[in-house]
Amino acid sequence: MVACYYRAWVRRFREVGVTLKKTSNELSVNERAQHLLKVLIERYIQDGEPVGSRTLSRDSGLDLSPATIRNVMSDLEELGLVSSPHTSAGRIPTVSGYRMFVDTLVTLKPLEAGKIQQLETGLFSSSDPKIIVDSASKLLSRLTHMAGLVMIPRRKQLTFRQIEFLPLSSKRLLTILVTTEGEVHNRVIDVRKSYTPSQLVEFANILNQNYTGSSMEEMHQRLVKEMEQERTDMNQIMAQALEMAEQVIDPEIGADDYVMAGQTNLMDFNDFSQINKLRELFDSFTEKHEILHLLDGSMMAEGVQLFIGEESGYKPLDQCSLVTASYQLDSQVAGVLGVVGPTRMAYDRVIPIVDITAKLLSSAMQSRKDK
Repeated sequence: MVACYYRAWVRRFREVGVTLKKTSNELSVNERAQHLLKVLIERYIQDGEPVGSRTLSRDSGLDLSPATIRNVMSDLEELGLVSSPHTSAGRIPTVSGYRMFVDTLVTLKPLEAGKIQQLETGLFSSSDPKIIVDSASKLLSRLTHMAGLVMIPRRKQLTFRQIEFLPLSSKRLLTILVTTEGEVHNRVIDVRKSYTPSQLVEFANILNQNYTGSSMEEMHQRLVKEMEQERTDMNQIMAQALEMAEQVIDPEIGADDYVMAGQTNLMDFNDFSQINKLRELFDSFTEKHEILHLLDGSMMAEGVQLFIGEESGYKPLDQCSLVTASYQLDSQVAGVLGVVGPTRMAYDRVIPIVDITAKLLSSAMQSRKDK
C-alpha cells in the first residue's frame, strides 16, 4: 500500500503542489532580491545565526560583490522582509520575510518512501480511533522533532449507536455510550431517584430504538426539543429516559480537545531559550482554548495552513509557526492535525509531513470504520 500512497502523493505534489495559507503581499521584489532572500532564510533556518553579506555572496551562486549584496539587504530591510538584530551583525528574516518565502520561494521536498511507510505502519496498526489519533501526534513529533498535535474528532460528527445504564449506587449511574464509529464514552451521572436494573434496561432500549443512527448533534437537538414538551405529552418512562440521556448526550462535553506529543522537543531550540517564554508556551498547550480556536479556523480550509509568528494573533505563539491540515471521515472534515515549532523551522520538510499525515490519518480512520 505504501508504494501506491507514495506515487499518488508525489504525482499530486508535482502537479498542484501543497495549498498554503496565503496573505496579501503586494511588495515588489525583483528576482535577484528574491533569490538572496531565499538563500538568507535557508541559511538562517539551518544555522540559527544572522546571515552576513559575505556568506550570501558565497552561498548565492551570484557574481555579486558583498557591497552589492549589502545594498540589496538594505532594500529588503526597508520592505520589512529582514531585520538586523545588532548594528554590526548580519540579518535575519521577519514574519513578512518568512511569509514571502513560504508563499513563493520555498521548494518543498516530497517525503521519502521510508517515512511514508513509517507513518502508514503507525496509523494502520490499531482499530481504536483514540490510539490512531495518539499515534498520529507522536509520529508528527518524531518526524519533525517538534510538537505534534491532533484534534480529537468532534463528537457532533459522530453517530449514536447505543447507550447503556449501569447502577453504581442508589442515585449514581455509569452510562456507556457507543458510536457507530466504534468509540466508547463512559460517564457517571447523578439521578434524582433510584431505579431497578430492569427499569434502566427499559430506558436504554427506548433511547436505542428512537435515536440509533442520529449524529450526536442531531440527537442533542432532538432531546432538548422533546424535553421542552409538556410532561403530560410523554409517558413517564420516556420522560425519565430523556432526562438521563440529556445529562450524557451533550455535543460540547469532551468535544473540544486535542492530543499532543513532543512538547519537550521545543526545549532543544535556541529560539525558546527564555524560560518565561517557554513557560508561557507550555501553559498555552495545557489551557488549549486559544490553540483550539486556531485549529477551528483550519477546519474547512483547503490544504496545508500556516500561521507564522504573530499571524496567529495569540501572543504565546509569537515566536512559533503552526502548520496544520484537516483530516476527514466519510468525506467530511473530522478534525485538524499540525506541528508547532519555531518560526525558524524547515518548512520545505515540515509542510509535506503534515500534508501526507493528514491524508493517511483520513484513510486510517475510514479503514477502521469500514471494517
